[in-house]
Amino acid sequence: MLAPLLLLPVGRSSELPIAVMAVIALAVALRGRMPWRDPAVRLILVLFACYWLPAAISAIAAVAPERSWMTVATTLRFLPFGLFAVWALRAPMAWSRLLTAAAVIVVLWALDAWLQALTGMSLGGPPEQARISGVFGAGNLKLGQVLATLSPFALLAARERFGRGGLVLAMALLALPILLAGSRAAWLSYALVLVILAWRETRKARHFVPALAALALAGAGLIALAWQGSLRLDARIERSLLALQGTEAAVDEASAGRLRIWRTAGAMIAAHPIAGVGVRGFRYAYPTYAAPGDAFVDPATRTGASHAHQIVLEILSETGVVGLLAWLFGTWLAFRAWRCASVMARSRALAPGLSLVAMCFPLNTHLAFYSAWWGLLFWWLLALYCAALAGEPKAAIATGAASA
Repeated sequence: MLAPLLLLPVGRSSELPIAVMAVIALAVALRGRMPWRDPAVRLILVLFACYWLPAAISAIAAVAPERSWMTVATTLRFLPFGLFAVWALRAPMAWSRLLTAAAVIVVLWALDAWLQALTGMSLGGPPEQARISGVFGAGNLKLGQVLATLSPFALLAARERFGRGGLVLAMALLALPILLAGSRAAWLSYALVLVILAWRETRKARHFVPALAALALAGAGLIALAWQGSLRLDARIERSLLALQGTEAAVDEASAGRLRIWRTAGAMIAAHPIAGVGVRGFRYAYPTYAAPGDAFVDPATRTGASHAHQIVLEILSETGVVGLLAWLFGTWLAFRAWRCASVMARSRALAPGLSLVAMCFPLNTHLAFYSAWWGLLFWWLLALYCAALAGEPKAAIATGAASA
């Protein structure tokens, strides 16, 4: 279960353990050892249906049918992988080791990023000119988003082992790499995680507000300090401040062209409201709906931006209203499973669950959830979340999944 995470920075090699676990799950199912009555297994089945069926429906009339059907076929691997997670993590003792090891991996990536920020050296080589890249390398600028998404594993482990002091130190350890990685989506994701954890620590408004103020002051101080000493961060903040000019062109420039992409996604949604243009067909449909002169359109290949860069727009543009309704139902079912779970199950599921919240928070920009790389991380977290609820005797989970 740790191998996909450990291999995440190494290209597509993280697919190998996913394939191995999927084959093992199929073998377990054929031998009649899969716990089909377990509510967590039913939850995996329903959540996978919410993810996969809209993609399959969208492929029927897709603008790029070969690309869409290939995506539909390859995403099938996530179902047996999810079943493997539930089957393999039945023993409660496995969870402490798994969560601790995942936290250690995140901390090691953060330390490597600190080393790169201070010396220019990293396991991933030298940094990219505009931002640090850490173990992921200058050709794969996903360090910030991955660290922000997986930060709950390190933060919660530090809180459990070292108390609030350890939590504060872990927050600081992750903050600078996420900041210097230059992804503004990662900044928002990490801020969301910190706000949720601040509420978890305080539980009352009279304690939460001062804690939030302290986080804001610490964040402002860190940004000011890093701004003075980092040309990389200076460029990102200067670009972000362009949005204060208020003009459409300035906002588009501040968002790195996202405004154009979102406008084009809106045109796709209006033209294909039911089932979208087809999963992973965004780049092929883009030139048809883009405004004249759009810089994202490549005249040679007749393709455009790879995806909508926003989860709701991605789902609507590629899988339509069918997809959005399925995702909303899956989200409701996942939250219902949390509410019905025991205290112990919630404790196991907290880190992957909070990571999923940071990853999918709709008021942000995102990577593509039906892509091979980001989709793999999404399903790794989702499989852990469902497996954490395995064996829970709560009838509501089973009832909710069974009624679906």
